[in-house]
Amino acid sequence: MQDIQQILVPVDFHQHTDDLAAFASGIANKLGATITFVHVVGHFAEVAADAGFYPASVTEVEKEMEENAKKKMAALIEQHKAASPGCGGTVIIGEVADIIVRYAMDNKIDMIVMATHGAQGIEKIMLGSVADRVLKRAACPILLFNPYKGERGYQITTPIGDNVQPI
Repeated sequence: MQDIQQILVPVDFHQHTDDLAAFASGIANKLGATITFVHVVGHFAEVAADAGFYPASVTEVEKEMEENAKKKMAALIEQHKAASPGCGGTVIIGEVADIIVRYAMDNKIDMIVMATHGAQGIEKIMLGSVADRVLKRAACPILLFNPYKGERGYQITTPIGDNVQPI
């Protein structure tokens, strides 16, 4: 079984980001791995056009979104550096699933730990699932964290290698 040294944790800075970061830190500590958080800022022009909104300067809006995300990333790293020594983070503009898969490949990531949003029904059909697209395309193992399952109960009490088996 391959050693897990580098873990990629995609974050969206929404409601469950801190839960995901804490969960990933626990996994990383058990494995002796390092975490890299990544946030992908979607292309605003595509989102705006889909909504029928055409701002004066799409470039300026994307730049503001990127700067805001960088501030949030710095705060996330600061908040979790004690629990996850050596963690780092980056902000990238692009299509979310594509960027996560490419970043994992380019940076020799050994595992991705990401959250699901629990989309169901028409929402999932219309919007798709980033987790699903990453799961189908990434070359490394992926651990999905579902923050919507009520009582979390996620605790790793035995070595992860005893519970995770290659397929």
